[in-house]
Amino acid sequence: MSGLVRKSFDDPEEVRPFEAGKGELRLVNLDAGPVGRAVFEPGWRWSEHIKPIAKTDSCQAAHAGYVISGRMKIVMDDGQEDEFGPGDYMVCPPGHDAWVLGDEQCVVVDWQGFTDYAKR
Repeated sequence: MSGLVRKSFDDPEEVRPFEAGKGELRLVNLDAGPVGRAVFEPGWRWSEHIKPIAKTDSCQAAHAGYVISGRMKIVMDDGQEDEFGPGDYMVCPPGHDAWVLGDEQCVVVDWQGFTDYAKR
């Protein structure tokens, strides 16, 4: 692609549903790689709703993302933890669990970690 590019998460190249209807990932493909918008429903937890798909003990994706709405807690395998909410940019290395806090959807746009995320 060269020049002006327009993509829409409303018309993505791929949609990947999470286990138990707890959200989905929508991907648009760019020359630099895919960009994803994930909607994590209340009650979503990586270790329950993605682990069966990923088949790893913890999330092994590195994320560089922006939280649009909702809140998420991330706990690294080494015990480091933080919470992210609207307006927060996050860098999250591989080796973590995460879950939605509260009763609002958590919507995240990620430029790095969704290439194989929830890919069956």
